[in-house]
Amino acid sequence: MPLRFLAPLLSLFLLAGAGLPESGPVPEKKPATVETEPGEKVATPQQKPDVKPEATPEVKPEEKPQAKDEEKVPASEAKPEPSVGTKPTTVQPAPEPVLTIKPEDEKEYAACLADLKAIGAVFQEKPRIDDGKGCGIDKPLTLSTVLPGIALKPEGTMRCETALELARWTKDAVLPAANVALESEGELTTINQASSYICRLRNNAATGKISEHARGNAIDIASFTFKSGKSMEIQPRDEDSTLAGAFQRAVTATGCLYFETVLDPGSDEAHENHLHFDVIERKGGYRYCR
Repeated sequence: MPLRFLAPLLSLFLLAGAGLPESGPVPEKKPATVETEPGEKVATPQQKPDVKPEATPEVKPEEKPQAKDEEKVPASEAKPEPSVGTKPTTVQPAPEPVLTIKPEDEKEYAACLADLKAIGAVFQEKPRIDDGKGCGIDKPLTLSTVLPGIALKPEGTMRCETALELARWTKDAVLPAANVALESEGELTTINQASSYICRLRNNAATGKISEHARGNAIDIASFTFKSGKSMEIQPRDEDSTLAGAFQRAVTATGCLYFETVLDPGSDEAHENHLHFDVIERKGGYRYCR
């Protein structure tokens, strides 16, 4: 065999008998952390720090804020929200207030009766009047004589306060004015009234507020009759330059010292032939005089 073929065969034999080791060298593990400064460790790029994932907040449905105790509405009073497509409920107008008869204060009523007797008026107390719808008088009386010798014709039904103010006005204002302006006609004998208590609305209208006549607070004066038999009627006298005109203007003006409302022929067409007096209560002592 040539020598050049012998060398490779010998090398092959040697390699087959040698064999490989069962295990090779194991590389050393790299440290988990690298020391930088004493007491401080930094994570290596190969190992991420043990960080727990943040918990995902639970999303709750939005809740409406609860009302405080004093703001909570009872279930019985809670109004349901209108459904889509439904027609809104028609709001009915508030009913008109029910008118009632104002009761008299017992002490004030007793004092009024005493003053009315002391001034010389003649009257009779009557049973309570209640004609419905606020018309009526708690303690009515019928006045027949305003002052001694001065009659009220026809006799009128009214509250005691109305009768007392009529008597005081007659004594303090009408008699002095008549003695000066109409002295030739003699003494005043009669006050002629056109309306006292009656259940109606103001100015006899079909609608509107209730009249003070319907509460016994008002009286209408139509004329004055004197001993001579002559009567002085209430009529428009703003431009009347006679003593009769002066007398009417004087008693009209002084009427507002005793009554809260005074309406004369110059106020409107409804009062062209009489004086309207009433004792309606007004705020702050305000008086309406025309």
